[in-house]
Amino acid sequence: MMNIVSPFLFLIAVASTGLCVFLFIVLGNIIAGMVESEDRTYMDPLPPMMKPIWPFIQVIAYFGVSWLPYELLESVERRLQRTGVSFLLTAEQFLGLQIFSILAWPLIAILMMAALQYDGPWGAYFILFAILLGFAHPNMWLADNRARRENAIIRGMPTYLDFITMCVEAGLNFQGALQQAMEKAPPSPLKNEFAIVLRDLRSGLSRSDALRRMADRLDIQETTSFVSAVIQAERMGSSLATVMRVQAEQRRNERFQRAEKMAMEAPIKLVGPLILFIFPVTFIILGFPIAMKFLNEGIL
Repeated sequence: MMNIVSPFLFLIAVASTGLCVFLFIVLGNIIAGMVESEDRTYMDPLPPMMKPIWPFIQVIAYFGVSWLPYELLESVERRLQRTGVSFLLTAEQFLGLQIFSILAWPLIAILMMAALQYDGPWGAYFILFAILLGFAHPNMWLADNRARRENAIIRGMPTYLDFITMCVEAGLNFQGALQQAMEKAPPSPLKNEFAIVLRDLRSGLSRSDALRRMADRLDIQETTSFVSAVIQAERMGSSLATVMRVQAEQRRNERFQRAEKMAMEAPIKLVGPLILFIFPVTFIILGFPIAMKFLNEGIL
């Protein structure tokens, strides 16, 4: 009797599992069909690590984020603009990414504990830590992008200002000098920002307003100083070429000073790794032969 019931139960379990998987796929297709298709013609391409989870982010952003207050979405949108990823994802999609991360990291922690067969008292703390990590991971990614973008803009700014200065001294206006700088200067996030400035100028916005918008988007001290100097020169009727040359020289000096500061901070930052990793290994290598000699002589 047991030999007959066991295969029967096994077939029922297999059929039930297959039916659940089929219904889950159908439900996923229905939900995905309810989400509006996204036009990414003018958006940046998705990173390779984000492509597999993008449908889940779209579903969460469409169904779970639309009810959030407008002030929160506006604050997130400003953060994305300052970080330079506003052409990669919207505020709703970023919050969807954060919700997905909060759900995914605890699931990964649970699967790892199940694979290791861990049932100790620290399991709840591991899951709580995974939830906190899931909340912080998108913000850490955003902060890392912000730091790398700021460094790239600060490094590339003197070069762009030199190109603009040469073009202005050659007789071009500010808009033409920006266009030439974008074509001749090396790739940089600053190139995208100057492209937005050119777009604003061509749409009828004044030069001071277009530059102020760039300073607000970047929120970097160097660009704010440059924009203030150009606007003041325009109001006072000063020579734009002279102002641009002074700004380029000042940005270059600041870049050298920043490099010198980082070089002076390097020995201090090396103290921690030396104490934690280098010194203990050195003491072990030097002390092991002495300890073995004492053990052989019966001293220890």
